[in-house]
Amino acid sequence: MYGGEKNTTNNIMELTAAIKALEAIKTTNIPIQMYIDSAYVINGMNEWIHGWIKNNWKKSNKKPVENKELWIKLNDLRNKQSSVEFIKVKGHDGVELNELADTLANKGMDELE
Repeated sequence: MYGGEKNTTNNIMELTAAIKALEAIKTTNIPIQMYIDSAYVINGMNEWIHGWIKNNWKKSNKKPVENKELWIKLNDLRNKQSSVEFIKVKGHDGVELNELADTLANKGMDELE
């Protein structure tokens, strides 16, 4: 799977990729491990989201959370599963499947041109 959008941000596309991956899973009773090189998604799902929800989608500086709708969707998809673990991998470091993900992301961008 791959894709792209014009006039977007890296953070939006990283969230969208995680959402699309969870949407593609047609069962809810298997443990899922998502290996992601995005500190934004990893920190958001493993640390920040709990405080955002508690604080009505406000950050610690009281400003609204950016990309709130995408965070809500990703969190809802996670909560529909029995177990989802978000695991950080180093990007551009020879991790085979992460390199494939990068290749597919670039293919998605190239097809927009």
